[in-house]
Amino acid sequence: MAIDIKLVTQLREMTGAGIMDARNILQEVDGDLDKAVEELRKRGIVKAAKKANRETHEGLVRTYIHANGKLGSLVEVLCETDFVAHTEIFQTLCDDLALHVSACDPLYITREQVPQELIDKELEIIKAELASQNKPAEVIEKISEGKLNKYFSEIVLVEQSYIKDDSKTVGDFIKEKIAIIGENIQVSRISRFHIA
Repeated sequence: MAIDIKLVTQLREMTGAGIMDARNILQEVDGDLDKAVEELRKRGIVKAAKKANRETHEGLVRTYIHANGKLGSLVEVLCETDFVAHTEIFQTLCDDLALHVSACDPLYITREQVPQELIDKELEIIKAELASQNKPAEVIEKISEGKLNKYFSEIVLVEQSYIKDDSKTVGDFIKEKIAIIGENIQVSRISRFHIA
């Protein structure tokens, strides 16, 4: 069953779930919004969204250095308590995020960090590309929105497909860990180094 993007957006607004989580759940329950909310609650994803506003003052800085020594990354991942920062699950999460940053080279952590000038330029390019097509304005608008979302999924860490499981985004992966750990987790800084 094809799931309407408006339904995905509505579910995300209701629960705080990630795009992939919302879409996948809606497909599982054949587009039934109430069942989707219930399923997300069962899986702890709604619980993770509720923790998103809690302050994070502890955490770790982790690195990944590729075997050839020419590629590496640093990530700073924050949580609420020092106790959680020293658990194996949190440390593994940080290591996985450092590996992902090295492999996928995100430029920003969240969509909100992408400069408006960059978004405007990308939209200009997309609309110029679509201008020659004889399609109604609303269709061009939908296509533009889809292409812009694809662009974000390439440059924004939490919207990239997670390198170890491409059925979810990095944001979905982090939310799963929030549900397990029971604390808010935020990626606060990333940096990637590469000697060509």
